[in-house]
Amino acid sequence: MIASLLAQASQVPFEAPVIDFHALAPEIVLVAFTAVVLLVDVIKLEEAKRLIPGLTGLAMLASLIPVISLALDGADRSLFGGAFVVDNLSLVLQAMFLLTAYVVTLLSSNYLAEGDFWESEFYLMLLSSVLGMVLMCSARDLVSIFVALELLSIPAYMMATWEKRNLRSNEAGLKYYLMGVFASALMLYGMSLLFGVSGSTLLTEIGAAIEGGSSSTPIVTLGIVLVIVGFAFKVSAVPFHTWAPDTYEGAPTPVTAFLAVASKAAGFVALLQLIFVGFLGRTDVIEPLMWVLAAASMTVGNLIALRQTNVVRLLAYSGIAQAGFMLAPLAVSGSNPDDALTAVVTYLLIYAGMNLGAFAVIIAVSRKTRSGEISSLGGLFGYAPGLTVAMTLCLASLAGIPPLGGWFAKFVVFRALTAADTPAGYALAIVVALNSVIAFYYYGLVLKAMWFSPAPDGDTTPIRVPVSLLSALTITVAATVLFGVFPGLIGHFTGNLAGLLSFAGG
Repeated sequence: MIASLLAQASQVPFEAPVIDFHALAPEIVLVAFTAVVLLVDVIKLEEAKRLIPGLTGLAMLASLIPVISLALDGADRSLFGGAFVVDNLSLVLQAMFLLTAYVVTLLSSNYLAEGDFWESEFYLMLLSSVLGMVLMCSARDLVSIFVALELLSIPAYMMATWEKRNLRSNEAGLKYYLMGVFASALMLYGMSLLFGVSGSTLLTEIGAAIEGGSSSTPIVTLGIVLVIVGFAFKVSAVPFHTWAPDTYEGAPTPVTAFLAVASKAAGFVALLQLIFVGFLGRTDVIEPLMWVLAAASMTVGNLIALRQTNVVRLLAYSGIAQAGFMLAPLAVSGSNPDDALTAVVTYLLIYAGMNLGAFAVIIAVSRKTRSGEISSLGGLFGYAPGLTVAMTLCLASLAGIPPLGGWFAKFVVFRALTAADTPAGYALAIVVALNSVIAFYYYGLVLKAMWFSPAPDGDTTPIRVPVSLLSALTITVAATVLFGVFPGLIGHFTGNLAGLLSFAGG
């Protein structure tokens, strides 16, 4: 019996699967550099501490090369039966994650004190997390999305608690881990419901099943809600935001910058793919849910930020409010899908620059003050005018003041909401406008301390900024200014994203 089966099997022609290695090149380069960093760590031991930050930064830049070559090629690529897709959207987001991680590497290499290089394992965690983010950009399947999410999240849990002797850091990592596991459980249960209804994990087939008649079943509604709620934890949307302030304050500041920008953006990337590829047939569920999440996140985040005295916690609540601004276009994803998609991606790109710039200034100042209190920024203009101007530009951009990048980010959100021409869109546009005004106040408190308050204890010793930190500041501030003064620069990258919808559906 076994012999006959083997004989039959031998007669079946074997066709090797066709793999587009060019499409997988960014991931392959990251994996290769991760292996190199690990080998250098094992071979060089203590000497590796001075080599690995440079190797990690080189890994991010080297991975950008295939991203650029794929963008110049211009062809959409689909692998593994449609579970992995390389298109305009994925390439733009991959470039954002790699540049963000490069800036975080620069911030980390001189954290707090001169020559205080982190353990090499930290950079391995950073590379692994970025690999998950890059994979997330091309994932079009529930399994690949979940695997990418866990690949980026698990190293982030360990990075948040990196300062092992710091109780706040331990608390930060524990809260982030527990809430992350809870969110993943909800998300996985929702995904299992959607698989049970559609019989597939591919987002395109789930979308077809929903549009083909399965959308009326309550189990589909429950599955969609659970998946979105799971990612709402990841992007720190209200009321699933409670982990963020304590985690941001307790984690090392470079890790906080990484979580506030890259990890949050990865959650939005997954939401974009799920909504625009898989769930667009149930706008009756998606749009009201996103409306509530966006309005609550903007309002609660801004109101609580008014009461903060610690600049990191202030930026944490600011990040919650900014998540609300980014969620707002998804509330009209069915009425105006092209503008909604473009608005979210545009906001993500600009937010990465201005928020990383603010954290870079905080790291530079904390090298001297060893404090995160707003009062510790007093008199900053007197002894560090360059850092003061950089922080002013970043905070003004976060507030949406022209001609900095933040004004264009809020403009495209407002345009997407009003162009939908629906009562819900107009109502949410009013909420966006009101919350933009509220944000002026607490950003102004930080600006007031830097420009007009006296220095704590009268200490006006100049701050020496390391080259790596100065490079990070230059990159982020330049991006913040250029994207505001020349919005066509970012429009060049986000103008063709609507092609995702037709390609995903095809």
